Amino acid sequence: MDQGSFAEFATKMEVAGVRETAVRAFQHNYESLLAGQTGMIPEAGIQPVEELPRLETVSKERAPDPTLLSQTVVVKLNGGLGTSMGLERAKSLLQVKDGLTFLDFIVKQVLHLRERHRVPLRFLLMNSFSTSRDTLDFLKKYPELGDPRSLELMQSQAPKVDANTLRPVSWPANPQLEWCPPGHGDFYPSLSGSGWLERLLKAGVRYLFISNSDNLGANLDLDLLSYFANSQKPFIMEVAERTTADRKGGHLARRNDILLLRESAQCPGADEAAFQDIQRHRFFNTNNLWIRLDALQELLRARGGFVPLPLIRNSKTIDPRDPNSPRVFQLETAMGAAIECFDNAGAIVVPRMRFTPVKTTADLFALRSDAYQLTEDWRVVLANANGRPPPALDLDGKHYKLVEQLDEKLSDGVPSLKECQALVVRGPVWFSSKILFRGKVTLTNASSERRSLAPGQYADTSVEV
Repeated sequence: MDQGSFAEFATKMEVAGVRETAVRAFQHNYESLLAGQTGMIPEAGIQPVEELPRLETVSKERAPDPTLLSQTVVVKLNGGLGTSMGLERAKSLLQVKDGLTFLDFIVKQVLHLRERHRVPLRFLLMNSFSTSRDTLDFLKKYPELGDPRSLELMQSQAPKVDANTLRPVSWPANPQLEWCPPGHGDFYPSLSGSGWLERLLKAGVRYLFISNSDNLGANLDLDLLSYFANSQKPFIMEVAERTTADRKGGHLARRNDILLLRESAQCPGADEAAFQDIQRHRFFNTNNLWIRLDALQELLRARGGFVPLPLIRNSKTIDPRDPNSPRVFQLETAMGAAIECFDNAGAIVVPRMRFTPVKTTADLFALRSDAYQLTEDWRVVLANANGRPPPALDLDGKHYKLVEQLDEKLSDGVPSLKECQALVVRGPVWFSSKILFRGKVTLTNASSERRSLAPGQYADTSVEV
């Protein structure tokens, strides 16, 4: 390894105020890059996971223990801007249902548990430099939480690597583009390097539940907390059954007796068919994780302050909007990949409703409709209790990719999707609250002009608007 090369990265990170633990984590990733590691996990080196405990079964074995809440902290990953949907501030501040944002729901869930069980459940947000200010300003509307700054865990940043020289890339036109998020695997060195891990342990906190802020299904479940505490396992990942819609997403696997996570970027092209075989690889990571803080501290001490996660090497251009700008490597890690770093780590199969992320405007459209409803504890659940999956929406990317485009076409209200199985929309179509969809419906506006769908019921039909 060229030690001089890393010294340049170390200096750059120290000047930028990056924590020492994050510097060491980046060094581990950089050394992996120089060693030729791409993070690839071939099919021949793993085995499928056949069976796992299931929440619906373990929840019947013992009554939940609310006293565990006083030993628990809820952490939400809140570093994303939602740029793929045209957003320019924290994605968690997007209004998703009944005028409430992701962050409103998250806070209301925490406050509900505190009030109902009369315990001081702790709560942290892992912000990035891009989301911190807007998020902390928003939290002022909930004075019962205390000083918003006391709820923040700050994500780190990592230098982009010049793909040709493997040195720190320079881009004077916009120096901020020389940096990238290090992936949510950065959670571990950030928790340790910020001092939060030590403070939580000293306060008697033993259990940590972490999930994405855009996944409203990921509330703190007392049955899961009780199962985790009783299991004595250091780490448990919530997984769900893969469907055809999840073929390209990461899945759980085994290497001998160790559970591991394989993302699509870690699958060799020759193994793509096996990767997408949902009968062979049955479970995917929801990114809802349960962690014993004392076990994490022990692992960090043994590994020099960071968790040695598998490298994910992403090849990009330094300016994402300019395909002719220099090629760079972004060295990232996945939080869930820590499952292979803890001795005796486990996984549990949870209902699909614990994975309700909003990654596209189609997800947002469905969530805003009557296909989903609110519970008294501020969870968002499917309105149909018959086990039917949520409506599958396929919206024309040219006209619905951005939130502002969706908002425009829903300005007269959101149609009913409660009885809808699938909705395909091609071309610019405007909706209203006086429309009801049943079964499978396709709408087509072949013109580029604004066309409004007439009020009424549409069931298993194709309509030229």
